[in-house]
Amino acid sequence: MLEFYAKKGLILRVITLKGLNTLIIMAKTKVNIFSGRASRYLAEKIATAYGQELGRVSISTFSDGEFQPSFEDTVRGNDLFLIQSTFPPVDNLFELLLMIDAAKRASAKRIIAVIPYFGFARQDRKDKPRVSIGAKLVTDLLTAAGVNRIVTMDLHSDQIQGFFNLPVDHLYASSLFVPHLQRLALPNLAMASPDTGGTKRAAAYAKFLNTELVICFKQRSRANQVDKMTVIGDVEGRDIVLVDDIIDTAGTICKAADMMMDQGANSVRALCTHPVFSGSAYEKIHNSSLTEVFVTDTIPQQETDKIKVISTATIFADVITRIHKYKSISSHFDFTTQV
Repeated sequence: MLEFYAKKGLILRVITLKGLNTLIIMAKTKVNIFSGRASRYLAEKIATAYGQELGRVSISTFSDGEFQPSFEDTVRGNDLFLIQSTFPPVDNLFELLLMIDAAKRASAKRIIAVIPYFGFARQDRKDKPRVSIGAKLVTDLLTAAGVNRIVTMDLHSDQIQGFFNLPVDHLYASSLFVPHLQRLALPNLAMASPDTGGTKRAAAYAKFLNTELVICFKQRSRANQVDKMTVIGDVEGRDIVLVDDIIDTAGTICKAADMMMDQGANSVRALCTHPVFSGSAYEKIHNSSLTEVFVTDTIPQQETDKIKVISTATIFADVITRIHKYKSISSHFDFTTQV
């Protein structure tokens, strides 16, 4: 009897009352996967990897620019996954908040926000007087909207996980980048960080790959402008791979690459999880000494001669499966995880 219902995919619970067993059969919780407009390109790949179609969402836009999302599929009692990166404009973040609110009002069982790129993460502390802590504000907004869980990748600062009072699954792009590095088989590989803030990340790669570590020390007078940079470590004759979570204007990464080539490096490549690429970033990269830049698709990106895109869809699809089935996903938190 129990095996029959289990094969039907139903949840079983046996309760004993006064020596009698009572079988309670509950309907199977379904999965809905929806996307905001900014991340539909990635959400479609995630849904395909998961094995179902992306849910239907319509967004009404008023003449003044105000918009309202609406789910066109039933979500009542289901695990609902909302995929949306929160890169600029801020409409992408607000659209995600409205979708969370709509899901809550439509009686979804659990609302999981899959945020491949978590915007405003660089505002994680007060680095000078009278400034906001944008990352904390965003976490408060997501919580107030009614989200039950967050899935994201390579936060700019690990401590942002502590800004939430709900589960956060923090994934790492290293499980995608490491196999690519191993296939390149660079003869004299050395890992490097373009600034001191990324030393821990680059050191983890260097330790796992058993390579040397190089660090760039930079000084800024204001955001997005590097005044002075020096290299700590020996780069002569080495194939350097710079590691960073975000490339914004590309000024730092390109200056580091040019400096390393001037000091005798054989080649310089870069790994970047989130390719923001604002301003003249493309021109800087293509005019720099960088041989290749490997990025993920957490932010929409076109491949070029130098820019190579690696998809994160299989990782996020696997995590969706594990969350829905209440399985462990701790293996994805391990730097050495290979997928």
